[in-house]
Amino acid sequence: MKNIRILFEAMVISGAGAAFAQDVKLKVADWLPVSHYTYAEGGKAFMDKATELSKGRIQFQHFPAEQLGKAKDVVTLAQSGVADIVNIAPAYITEKFPLSGVIELPGIYEGACRGSRALTALVKPGGVLDQKEYKPNGVRVLFVGVLGAYRVLTAKKPLNTAADLNGLKLRTAGGPMDQAAALLGANSIRLPGPDVLPSLSRGTLDGVFWPLQSVKPWGLEGALKHMALNLSVGSFSMVYAISDRSWQKLPGDLQMVLQEAGEYATKAHCEYVDKTESKTIEELKSLGIAASHLPDVDVQKIQLGYSKIYADWVVALNKRGKSGATVLDEFQKALVSK
Repeated sequence: MKNIRILFEAMVISGAGAAFAQDVKLKVADWLPVSHYTYAEGGKAFMDKATELSKGRIQFQHFPAEQLGKAKDVVTLAQSGVADIVNIAPAYITEKFPLSGVIELPGIYEGACRGSRALTALVKPGGVLDQKEYKPNGVRVLFVGVLGAYRVLTAKKPLNTAADLNGLKLRTAGGPMDQAAALLGANSIRLPGPDVLPSLSRGTLDGVFWPLQSVKPWGLEGALKHMALNLSVGSFSMVYAISDRSWQKLPGDLQMVLQEAGEYATKAHCEYVDKTESKTIEELKSLGIAASHLPDVDVQKIQLGYSKIYADWVVALNKRGKSGATVLDEFQKALVSK
């Protein structure tokens, strides 16, 4: 961020700041509701910071809750010019972003900031995911929103050992989470978010793979009674990306504003997730959701099983001509780098 700020100031001093005479209004297609913390702490933070840094010369028209189109169609919205910036959730568009599913692998990271830094390294210009998926789809990533690790939560069944998961019908986000459910002896049920609460209420779901901070935003706190806190069963990411067409129309100084705002929002969002996890746990407990920890021996056995899920993920991508091994290796390296 410091280097971007130096370049930005240098352009203004040299007279290139005259490009600011051009005001810009950017349309943002978002599938999240404005009540979701990833919007409030990430997407909105990005837009507010960009408006602030540009002294009001960048303005946004934000269309939340799929007003411009479904989550699975946002790339088309960017490519067609309907929107300038779109919220891309790779898990919803696996045909276009299969390699980005690396962050969904169970147990691959703990801590939203750790996951955010690693994913940012791969999606930034020149990164392996930028080259393999985002650039070919005509978009450039600005802001990265990584959720905390998904946990297992149930409506009735206490979670004291891994055996308690056998036979349960658990909602997953698909992909590697399906394999994680199978490893745990559970039945994976893929459902979109809005269908989860009715399914829990009817008993057609026994529980969910879900990030703790997203329990209340989706109104699930009254339907869930138990949560296991020491087992990661996957995660989820989304990015705000601008179309190449819209990016190329911007003067260089405004491009740098968007880059800096994206870095700011990525950091702000992940820090919010990490700092509020303990508070969220206490809040959910106060709402009647009992917390438990599976025995260490059970968790260690499950984590050993995850290695096969990673290998299967790589093999499946290799069969599609995708470089799964390279992406997994790059992501794991980015996790341990500072």
